[in-house]
Amino acid sequence: MESGIEPAAPESSLEVRSYFVRGRNALLARAHLGELYLDYYLHQGQLGVQHSPSHDGMMKEALAAMVLHCASRPWNEVAAWTLHFESPSLNLFVVGDNPKGRIVGQIFTEDVKKTGRNLFCADVVRGVSSPGRSTVEFQGDTVFGAFEWFYAQSEQRVARVFEIQPEDFVLISAQPDCEEGWIEGLTLEDVRSMDARETLSLLETRQYRWECGCNQARMLDVLVPVLKSDPEGLFGEDLAIRMSCPRCGSKYLITRETLEAHAQCRQEF
Repeated sequence: MESGIEPAAPESSLEVRSYFVRGRNALLARAHLGELYLDYYLHQGQLGVQHSPSHDGMMKEALAAMVLHCASRPWNEVAAWTLHFESPSLNLFVVGDNPKGRIVGQIFTEDVKKTGRNLFCADVVRGVSSPGRSTVEFQGDTVFGAFEWFYAQSEQRVARVFEIQPEDFVLISAQPDCEEGWIEGLTLEDVRSMDARETLSLLETRQYRWECGCNQARMLDVLVPVLKSDPEGLFGEDLAIRMSCPRCGSKYLITRETLEAHAQCRQEF
């Protein structure tokens, strides 16, 4: 996006309902992600980006996993995941912000660094606590497979994701004293008929929307330290540079004059 143009505000939000599965000590979270996917595609259109259907499909699964994961986590938690696939050479980046109800992400297919292995990297910030990071190596080329392996290794509990209808997803995760074998043995039909088979108690309902929160002022804040330490290295002989938001890919045109004025304003206040 050019200077002075902010990302379009999302027009809708999605609802996630969380249930306790009585007698099983498991948590069930369910959401229909059609509206979120629509906003994702609208955002891609604004950027003039078109990914392959297979990459889009993987991104949609990453967004689904993040939404359901966030809905099962504390209200003050922010999570950011990077899923690195060696083949195809691909990085998926998704962020879930519980305090603000935001979900966003983007696909990276260019200049993806080879590591020799698939990696699931998770960064978590809860309230004012210091950020935490965990990295898990996984096998295979599916997003849900990577997510479930991450839960088993990092969260130390069983979790599974099912698409019970098109764009309608369910996460079932083990809670203390859960019979994990029950979750591991669930079939798609079991989950589709869960209402009839098990006793579900509604715990809460949360709302999420596709939104990054980036704007030109935030991009300027990021560049001010670089301007102070190496202004010539930042701009060279150019009067402006283009900058992409690392969370959603929105593009900004930053002029040297604007950045210098912003830096001066920060010093005054």
